[in-house]
Amino acid sequence: MKQYRRRRFTLALCALTALGCGAAHASDAFPARPIRIIVPYPAGGVVDALARVVGEKLSGKYGQPVIVENRPGAGGNIGTEYVAKSPADGYALLMVSPSFAVARLFQKSISWDPVRDFRGIACFGAIPNVIVVPPQVPARTLPEFLALTRSGKAPQTYASSGIGTSSFLAAELLVQTAHVPLTHVPYKGQPEATTDLLAGRVDMMPMSASLALPHIQAGKLRPLAVTTTQRAQALPDVPTVAEAARLPGYEVATWLGLLAPGKTPQSVLERLSEDVAAALALPDVKARFRDLAIEGEPMKGPDFDRFVANDVATWTRVVQQAGITPN
Repeated sequence: MKQYRRRRFTLALCALTALGCGAAHASDAFPARPIRIIVPYPAGGVVDALARVVGEKLSGKYGQPVIVENRPGAGGNIGTEYVAKSPADGYALLMVSPSFAVARLFQKSISWDPVRDFRGIACFGAIPNVIVVPPQVPARTLPEFLALTRSGKAPQTYASSGIGTSSFLAAELLVQTAHVPLTHVPYKGQPEATTDLLAGRVDMMPMSASLALPHIQAGKLRPLAVTTTQRAQALPDVPTVAEAARLPGYEVATWLGLLAPGKTPQSVLERLSEDVAAALALPDVKARFRDLAIEGEPMKGPDFDRFVANDVATWTRVVQQAGITPN
């Protein structure tokens, strides 16, 4: 009888703790199948390139495929919503840029919250944006560009990789602080916008320095200013917007990072964060990031969470003060 009661007690205890035991076992076994990194933008951009660099290193470490999957559209919302609704098990991750933090400020239809529904794995660093114009635009400096725009003759348009993206925020902040009448022409991503910029169909674009640099070196685009508070390492002779246009406090950078759904187990988050940090410290990855004009030190998960929350708060104030309402 005692043996029978002991057996019943053991079975009951296992039943009560089955979910917890299963979760712990799943975390210990992670990853047991392929991981997908969702890039909510078209292939060929910087976000896509970073995902592939890091994904390759994780795949080699885990012995499991780490697949980069592009799900562009709606300013990044399609891919982001997909990950927000995916199982929180670490097998669907999301690459993000500044548009992630501000999307809800511009689109009413967004159901996910950048702070509540996601957890940080790593911030890779930031890429300075550089304001560039095609050769057809006669301005050779930012003050000349602003003067031409205010004259009402030319230029009149700026391109961005979508509403809420870093290129959009950089241009809109310039429009507001410098008081210039430029018309926004949005695209699905930087590659598409770059095509029209090179063809002279739009007059200006704040572009990631990594994408702009080859065109600048080839003489196909002219740099006017970088949007960060410090000059870019890749373009040391190009002034900042703040110094060129005498706009103190002007700053916009394209930060880039990796997130997981908000309810992902802490043990899985910690493993991913540590493994991504190890990948970012590899010499060949550092060299590749330099080629892509990534600057600044990486951040692990908790620091990245705080960074995103702060960015959301900052741009919320800016957008509200500007009187912009979501569509």
